[in-house]
Amino acid sequence: MPVATPPSLLRGALYIVASELMFSLMGVSIRLLSTGLNNGMIVFARNIVGLALLLLLTLGRGQGHLRTRVPHLHLLRGAAGLGAMYCFFYAIANMPLANAMLLKLTAPLFMPFVALAWLGERFTWHVPLALAVGFAGVGLILVPDFSRFAPVVAVALVGGALAAVAKVTVRRLSRTEPASRTVFYFAAIASVASALPLPWLWQTPDRHTLAGLLSLGLFATLGQLLLTRGMGCAPAARLGPFAFFSVVFGAAFGWLLWDESLYWWTITGALLVLASGLVVGGGMQRPAAGGSTSPLRQSDGL
Repeated sequence: MPVATPPSLLRGALYIVASELMFSLMGVSIRLLSTGLNNGMIVFARNIVGLALLLLLTLGRGQGHLRTRVPHLHLLRGAAGLGAMYCFFYAIANMPLANAMLLKLTAPLFMPFVALAWLGERFTWHVPLALAVGFAGVGLILVPDFSRFAPVVAVALVGGALAAVAKVTVRRLSRTEPASRTVFYFAAIASVASALPLPWLWQTPDRHTLAGLLSLGLFATLGQLLLTRGMGCAPAARLGPFAFFSVVFGAAFGWLLWDESLYWWTITGALLVLASGLVVGGGMQRPAAGGSTSPLRQSDGL
């Protein structure tokens, strides 16, 4: 892949930073809504609003672009992505926003194992060391309230593992499926699946809550679109570090709205996870045949 020109890299970076701002505003919406709504209602609203917006954006394109020969892969991507969404939304509602936004970015720590087992993508010798450093960074996030946040972090790490499965599935789908089809099927599958428990979880929202749910879906969808546009401007490896602006925005919103402090060990943990993710991304060796695109190019934001 040719090296991006500086203007392309700058444009891509601006798109990524804007997308992380949208995902951070999504986190703020989740935190505010979680005081009155259960996690199942919030996840369903995010999916159904996102699906409606995607339908509006693709209106008039016909049904031909939705035909697929790999429905099982779309189902796997939908199930893994939805599971990750439940986990991360729970973490956002129950721990400092900056920490939750950081844990949302732990999927690269699990991806080498999923990609090795499924796609045969091998990694260089320094990847295991980088993974150890990354998980050490995650451990620092538990300080100082280990007993309070350890269960929430455990749920978030399960979300990271599920997100890794989803991203590797997107990588596999990218061999035959355009990004628009992958994104649409995820929105449709996640909307239907998250509606199944609603008979037991339903809470009728008032108009203020409904406005918050609509804002949540709007922020999430805008974040996805900006992420996709940004990753089309430059190589994903060069844009990856800008994804950590979600931690910066999360810390700022957490401090402004909930008086949350950002401790030095959280900053250190974030830097360790960032460094680990960059090393892991550079150490993955894809098979020569049937190459694939980066999973980040296919709008995999939650």
